[in-house]
Amino acid sequence: MPGREDLPSTLLRSPRKAQDTWVAAHDSALETYGPGRRAAQTAFAAVKHSFEKVGDHWEPKERRGPSDEQASGGAGQRTKSTHGGVDARAAKSHLYQRARELGIRGRSRMSKSELVEALEKASRRETARARQNK
Repeated sequence: MPGREDLPSTLLRSPRKAQDTWVAAHDSALETYGPGRRAAQTAFAAVKHSFEKVGDHWEPKERRGPSDEQASGGAGQRTKSTHGGVDARAAKSHLYQRARELGIRGRSRMSKSELVEALEKASRRETARARQNK
């Protein structure tokens, strides 16, 4: 399976089910679209329906479904931004809890959109740190 060889580092630090989801979607997308960026994007879209990015890895979401407006719109929609795997559709209390786990300062004063942005930034930072320490 080519997807196993191309597994991103964030998924290597994630549960086996997240890895299997990415591999299955990636391999299917390779057949449909051929090699390249679109296969990886398709695979991440599949992962985002069941998992959310927390720091440098993916964890199961409380409920299955699209994580942001882009994911819910399908392939034809390209104008909406994604949130780097953060489940922007989750309740504010859930986002607050994730922010607490990642040690984000000022979280109690943040709005829901600010929490999403802070979580996205913290996840990018943790991923970069983990890749550096490889």
